[in-house]
Amino acid sequence: MYSIVAVCTGNICRSPMAELALRRAFEAAGLGGRVRVDSAGVSDEELGNPVDPRAGDLLRREGMDASAHAAQVFDPVRFEDRDLVLALDVPHWRRLRELAPDGPSAAKVRLLREFDPAAAGAEHTELGIYDPWYGGAEDFETTYGMIAAAVPGVVRAVAEELGTAPGETGAGRDRAQDAGRA
Repeated sequence: MYSIVAVCTGNICRSPMAELALRRAFEAAGLGGRVRVDSAGVSDEELGNPVDPRAGDLLRREGMDASAHAAQVFDPVRFEDRDLVLALDVPHWRRLRELAPDGPSAAKVRLLREFDPAAAGAEHTELGIYDPWYGGAEDFETTYGMIAAAVPGVVRAVAEELGTAPGETGAGRDRAQDAGRA
């Protein structure tokens, strides 16, 4: 089982949106049984809290249910059983690399937007997804759009790593791309 964790600050906005969008895309690509996705935060300030209501509303409109979500903190022991650690912003990327116990673990940490073709060529410092928590519903829409744009690239990369060429997932791949854009 290929395992991914999406990580933001408190695990109530960005990372749960990424988790659910990725799960849906892997299911649509026919890889749901081969890929596990969860999420966490680098801070414990939201520990146990549900998803932010604005994120929850957006996810419901997109056909995803975050009602069972409870914020958790990224435990460095997760490096042992995670294949990909997706940071949602540059400070998360830095913190996760600091927490990594060794070089191979640090190499698992990537910024989610590295997988967005529209962000190709951008400076590493420009690949963060800003925190919508301080804004309104429109900020959550913008943030989700940035997440969704990267989802198909993650699905393609993982499919390739699993030895499933993107073309082999056929209609599932197209559904995964649509799920990421939804």
